Amino acid sequence: MNSQLSKIFFLAAVLPCALNTSAETAADVAPVEISQTAPATAVEPVQEPFANESGENLEAPDSNSVDPWQGYNRAMFTFNNRVDRHLLKPLAKTYVRLTPAFFRQGVSNAFANILDVPNALNGVLQGKFSGAARDTGRVLVNTTLGLAGVLDVAQHMGLKAGDGEDFGQTLAVWGVGSGPYVVLPFIGPSTLRDSVALPVDWYTDPKAYIDYVPTANTVRGVSIINTRASYLQLEKTVSGDKYLFIRDIYLQRRNYLVNDGEVEDSFGADESDGDYGN
Repeated sequence: MNSQLSKIFFLAAVLPCALNTSAETAADVAPVEISQTAPATAVEPVQEPFANESGENLEAPDSNSVDPWQGYNRAMFTFNNRVDRHLLKPLAKTYVRLTPAFFRQGVSNAFANILDVPNALNGVLQGKFSGAARDTGRVLVNTTLGLAGVLDVAQHMGLKAGDGEDFGQTLAVWGVGSGPYVVLPFIGPSTLRDSVALPVDWYTDPKAYIDYVPTANTVRGVSIINTRASYLQLEKTVSGDKYLFIRDIYLQRRNYLVNDGEVEDSFGADESDGDYGN
């Protein structure tokens, strides 16, 4: 499971245990910065996509084109929450207690550096050549001068980290609609389009090519726990129905990424094509 998928799992599968899926609860611990996080805006409760200004639902949530499989999705959401509550969250808290903030930041930087490889590849596939060149430059600089990515030297050379590109975004640029929202076991929130794109994301992640099994398992484990720890503080932002909160935040974030930040706050827009944004 790659680092980006891990983030999604925690942010949606686990946020609800106080947001079961990603986080840092220690108030005295500085949050870890990850290069592909959501834009720095305040998180506010999100209305149902089909609601008027007063918040009144205009259509049952399980019958609209955004979330037609809500019965299954809620059951899987509950399952993911239990996995996080009894396994991932305790491990993440222990990791935070035992490691200093600078160490966690270095680990996050290293994994972000690895993900710049598929970022560059998807940038090329989307025709975003300047972004692909930037990501390639970041990999070269941080891998060499930044001690295998532990230090983000590239940002001081004008090569700022982007929001990240994945194959789901590439399919969106190619005109593939998002399809219904779906919660995947152990992975969390997704859409039909992003689910289909997962195998490509896995096989373009350099971590998938570590041949020595103990090393591969250690890298994956550290990636998951470090990502989970980095989201512990987000538990405090969840309000109302946690399933709906996380679903809407996820869909907003995907819409933001697909459109490179050029989005309109229009949940009530026409959903006739079965797509949520793009």
